[in-house]
Amino acid sequence: MSSGIKRTIAFLVFLLAGILLGTIIGRVCEGVPMLSWLAYTLSVGLDTGNPMVLDLIVFKLAFGFTLSVNAAQIICIIISFIVYSKTCKGL
Repeated sequence: MSSGIKRTIAFLVFLLAGILLGTIIGRVCEGVPMLSWLAYTLSVGLDTGNPMVLDLIVFKLAFGFTLSVNAAQIICIIISFIVYSKTCKGL
């Protein structure tokens, strides 16, 4: 396997780990008074509860997309970028 593919796979693994860890930390910190700011979430996109619908009589196509990001995810993604850059120099 070439080094470019290894670096891309490693980058995606670190990114996914940062997103998942940030989501877990954000959910756990929702009820904690001093850490509740980590659960602050911002959502952007087309509402999936009321999606944009394209009706072509033969079929209907619904478009909906929501991206939710909390403060803990942002912090964990930044940490994962730093860890990736330190650990994947040799790939």
